[in-house]
Amino acid sequence: MVEMVWLVPVLPLVGVVINGLFGHKTGHGAHKVAIAATGLSAAVALVIFVQVVVGASLDRDIYTWVAAGEFAAPIGFLVDPLSSVMMLVVTVVGFLIHVYSAGYMHDDPGYPRFFTYMNLFMVSMLVLVLANNYLLMFLGWEGVGLCSYLLIGYWYEKKSASDAGKKAFVVNRIGDAGVLLAMFLIWRTFGSLKFTEVFDGIGGAKAVLMRPSVLGLTLVTVICLLLFVGATGKSAQLPLYVWLPDAMEGPTPVSALIHAATMVTAGVYMVARSAPLFNLAPTALLVVAVVGAVTAFFAATIACVQTDIKRVVAYSTISQLGYMFLGCGVGAYASAIFHLGTHAFFKALLFLGCGSVIHALSGEQDMRRMGQLKEKLPRTSRTFLWASLANAGIIPLAGFWSKDEILAATFAGHHYLLWALGSAGALMTAFYMFRLYYTVFEGKNNVDHHAAHHLHESPPVMTVPLLILGGCTLVVGWLFGFPPDHGLYHRFVGSVFEEAGTAEHAISLVLTVVLAVVATLIALAGIGLAKAWYKTGDNPAPARFAEQFRGLYTTVLNKYWVDEFYIAIFVTFGKKVCRALWGVDAGVVDGAVNGAGWLTVAISRVSALFDFRFVDGLVNRIADVIQGGSQSLRKIQTGVIQNYLLAMSVAVLLVTVIYMAMGGGR
Repeated sequence: MVEMVWLVPVLPLVGVVINGLFGHKTGHGAHKVAIAATGLSAAVALVIFVQVVVGASLDRDIYTWVAAGEFAAPIGFLVDPLSSVMMLVVTVVGFLIHVYSAGYMHDDPGYPRFFTYMNLFMVSMLVLVLANNYLLMFLGWEGVGLCSYLLIGYWYEKKSASDAGKKAFVVNRIGDAGVLLAMFLIWRTFGSLKFTEVFDGIGGAKAVLMRPSVLGLTLVTVICLLLFVGATGKSAQLPLYVWLPDAMEGPTPVSALIHAATMVTAGVYMVARSAPLFNLAPTALLVVAVVGAVTAFFAATIACVQTDIKRVVAYSTISQLGYMFLGCGVGAYASAIFHLGTHAFFKALLFLGCGSVIHALSGEQDMRRMGQLKEKLPRTSRTFLWASLANAGIIPLAGFWSKDEILAATFAGHHYLLWALGSAGALMTAFYMFRLYYTVFEGKNNVDHHAAHHLHESPPVMTVPLLILGGCTLVVGWLFGFPPDHGLYHRFVGSVFEEAGTAEHAISLVLTVVLAVVATLIALAGIGLAKAWYKTGDNPAPARFAEQFRGLYTTVLNKYWVDEFYIAIFVTFGKKVCRALWGVDAGVVDGAVNGAGWLTVAISRVSALFDFRFVDGLVNRIADVIQGGSQSLRKIQTGVIQNYLLAMSVAVLLVTVIYMAMGGGR
């Protein structure tokens, strides 16, 4: 069955084709196709995962995708413990979110378009995690970038949504430039982009890799830093995190699928997959660890004061991604991927819980207009509490096992300052999650009376996925993560990083227990503070704190004015530079062009004084041909991008079918 791994991305692709071409006919039945495609993909992924657990693996090229001179890149898949874990997380969480979406998006007029985009995202993410080479991984990388643009800006009639989609697209292109440059250097060094060939060739290329390069850094350090630039864009780390909070403009299932469970973890996966390279670049690893720890702390401070229910969870996502990079940076790759998996369950649950609240309140997202929803939304409140406890790192829920492992590995590696930053972030995580929980589900009732009149629990199609994700949040951590560093998960995935030459710091049982107790006490302190301030909804302490530290509070409330800084430097100043360059273009370049045109006109006027019948006839014939050709081309130039994409897709499909029919790939 492992040889059939190509079915995992192809099944959602079938959903894309059916809903994309015939969605206007299926209408509100589009979810049946999308859910079926995703469910079958998850079933195949589960069977393959079980086979990998018992020892199966695969690294197979299906056919040569790009061949130019000495360069060749295949369409091929790699199935090992790391990719199988990622595949299972993407398909299972994606399937549950698709089911939830059928209820949440039921009245949306663009129903088929939404599910087409959702299935397309699944295709792209699965190509990313199953690719056996950097170029194919980058194809999936760009695919999820496209889908983020389409889904964040799904409600494109709303300017804030379309602007958020463009912002995500542009910021991610900055990171993508780093990945492209890294791939150029990898090809130049190893003569291949296949993971196995690159990693197996490290020994023979070690002298080249360790040679000083840009700024005195070794070549392998430059490669790793460029890869990490891409990771900071895709996984929303400093300084390229600014797109993710605005991504909340998209529908809530989009937030759960792309910006909590899967897409934003792509950068973490890429760093972990490239562990053999990063292990040779301690400077790059230190940068990864520092950026991760600082991002975890930085984003947590902002989450503490947000009032939009989805933005609190969005900044929490940025912070938790920081912990994953901290784990990678200290060499605890397995723990980082473990946190990636546990985070997918409880963060998807948090976002879908937010969606259930917003659905019940007819679109309201301001926490200050909520309160005492526990009785009206029992399933939502119960599962939201489980997810909040997991995010806070309370034993035995999922987040405790994975995040505690990362902090323990950081401490054992003698990165005490980074451990302190991570622990401070954990304190704030517990605080802001229970500030959110108490404000929304307990506290003071500030619900608008019109919304209160229609308040009700979400339908089963939305709450059943919440319960399943809640169950995973309760059991996944201790079931696969106990005992720490030696549980089922670590015995399964750890082999990948052992082969990569990763040497994790040994942690004694006593130190493990002490650090676990400290982490638990920190989390309980954050929860206790949130309970004291927000459980009743009438404690004046938060207002007094904001007044006493007005400067700090205003700074954090305004998100440190990072967006304003970027706008001033890269947008406003950029426009001024472009206007100046336009002046040069209009005055100098256009002047030269217009001068050439004037000269041509002058010559033609002179020639008109003479009888050049042959020349005139030739010119007229050429003009007739050009005019006829332009008239023909005009019929296919509709200006509608969907027509161009459809024509391109049909052409690619036809070429592929012809190629395979002629025996290609044998």
